[in-house]
Amino acid sequence: MQDFISPGRTVLVPGDPGYEDEVGGFQTGFAQRPDAVFAARSAEDVAAAVTYAAAEGLPVGVQATGHGLPGDAEGGVLITTRRMDAVTVDARARTVRVQAGVTWRQVVEAAGPYGLAPLNGSAPGVGAVAYTLGGGLGLLAREFGYAADHVRSLDVVTADGRLRHVTAESSEPSDDGGLFWGLLGGGANLGVVTELEIGLAPVSRLYGGALAFDGRAVDPVAALRAYERWTETVPDALTSSFAAVPYPDVPALPPQLRGRYVVSVRVAYTGTAADGERLVAPLRGIGPVLADSLREMPYAESSTIHSDPDFPHAYYGDSAVLGTLDPDAVDPMDAVHVVDAMGELLALTGPDAPSMYVVQVNHLGGALARPRPNAVPHREGRFLVRVLGGVDGPARELLHRALATVEPWTIGRALNFAYGAGGTGGADTLGARGLYDPRTRERLAGLKSQYDPANLFRRNYGVAAVSSRA
Repeated sequence: MQDFISPGRTVLVPGDPGYEDEVGGFQTGFAQRPDAVFAARSAEDVAAAVTYAAAEGLPVGVQATGHGLPGDAEGGVLITTRRMDAVTVDARARTVRVQAGVTWRQVVEAAGPYGLAPLNGSAPGVGAVAYTLGGGLGLLAREFGYAADHVRSLDVVTADGRLRHVTAESSEPSDDGGLFWGLLGGGANLGVVTELEIGLAPVSRLYGGALAFDGRAVDPVAALRAYERWTETVPDALTSSFAAVPYPDVPALPPQLRGRYVVSVRVAYTGTAADGERLVAPLRGIGPVLADSLREMPYAESSTIHSDPDFPHAYYGDSAVLGTLDPDAVDPMDAVHVVDAMGELLALTGPDAPSMYVVQVNHLGGALARPRPNAVPHREGRFLVRVLGGVDGPARELLHRALATVEPWTIGRALNFAYGAGGTGGADTLGARGLYDPRTRERLAGLKSQYDPANLFRRNYGVAAVSSRA
């Protein structure tokens, strides 16, 4: 290993001071115990780590913030990128260059003074690069599409240790544009992205927030049905989600949430506040409003729409992309509407569940449905159902039972929202199934064989059974 350690380069092994802090991240439910941690400060550090791992035949994992770990990982090499945190905005071109360790909070803060906004998700502490490589379903997704749809270029270290600058036009002749295509939606399967350039949206403010209802005072299934019908009436400029959360009775929560089962609709709309209020007015008919945070806001406050927890904790999660909510589009012998089926899902994960679960239903469509030259799959999906729960075995089992209730309408799963449902192997691991349609998966598998034939980058949600080594 000494051949790969140069002055200023930090490499830690178990027992070294700082090792435990370096392997830690936002997700505390899964242990990362690598043989070596390369604390990267540059693309050259990343290349050295990949070259070392290839020479030793060791698997490679990458961690910026640690939100989306596929599971426990023992041995191998971990590359941490949190120190690679440069953000460079080109206001004239409406683009931003972000290094591998940058969070969306940093990009929002950098772009805001120019009246621009990134296509970030609900949690500002999430790493911008990993989020984008997984597709990137953001607050303004129905209007602008996936974050991956707006990437201009990527710098990536492939399994041969080579640093490549990749665009849709500049890929190598033998590549046929495939590497650029595959990195965007393919996650961490083809290399370590050290920097990317991505477009910004001309958005400085929005109308947004949440309407919350007491899930014991209103019927959660009726609320979901009202939400589903309402989504048929809104323009692409309005992105929203439905959530059901049984909050614990703890002092850390606001009084109006303690011990309550809260169902809510979250909204982000780039039109005027007056039009936004008119559009959301039908939702107020769901029942008495427990809390209302809808308002005109600067984009810098957009994280308050969801108010996702910002402290490290343990969780397990999975998702289902639903192709339709139209009962006429499924087997006519199946008389159960998907919203009724989701009544069982809500019952399984609600306040009577043995542990806490969070359910979220994202409205898809709009710009998300438009074909783009990348590997982001399931664009025909109309809704995305996401469930978060505990990491123990019974909690995971119940979570998958809940998602099974919508299986007749499920066309796949979302890579960005597979939390711990992965493995360290290849295409046959639990976490890989359903993440891609067959055609996309076949092309990704071909790119995997071309750029990583030894399956070096297998600490993720694998797309090809190139190697069975853990």
